[in-house]
Amino acid sequence: MADEKFVFSGRFAAELSVYIRHGEQAEALAARALELSENHEFGGMAAVVQTILGYARAHLGHPTDGIGLIRRGISGSLEIGEHVGLSQHTAWLADAQDRNGAIGDALETVERALQMNPAELVFRPEALRTRGELRFKQAQTELAETDFREAISLAQMMSAKSWQLRATMSPARLLRDTGPTPDIMGTM
Repeated sequence: MADEKFVFSGRFAAELSVYIRHGEQAEALAARALELSENHEFGGMAAVVQTILGYARAHLGHPTDGIGLIRRGISGSLEIGEHVGLSQHTAWLADAQDRNGAIGDALETVERALQMNPAELVFRPEALRTRGELRFKQAQTELAETDFREAISLAQMMSAKSWQLRATMSPARLLRDTGPTPDIMGTM
């Protein structure tokens, strides 16, 4: 019974670790939750935990491994008819593809994330932020700015402070790393 309880608590602890950028901790928690999910045949939970583990591994410098895990997790969720959180997991796939140098694929993937489950707004600000970063990398500064602004506005409407902060910090970080451009500096 203790193992079964850890599957659920481990999944949420791993996801929280992802959000606060504790990659090693997220990886360890997700790996243990995945092992226990598979041992106890919790297919839906295993699928979700695979995406968390994949996202953590991509952020720890293993994007190819992360892409594979995220794809398996998404497939597993679809196989059992689970659609909750798929927009988030698809946006995570786009992030992993970007980390693997496949910006074109990442843009296509994040577009899919933004089109699936339109009523599931909770993850939309993060998907918009991700698309904004990808567009910025492709020198589409006006489109990137629009994405960042939309992400910030939606996060404010939802009172989602962490999504709002992430959407606000992305353009600041990009400007710090790449230097100011006239298009984005005048309006941010």
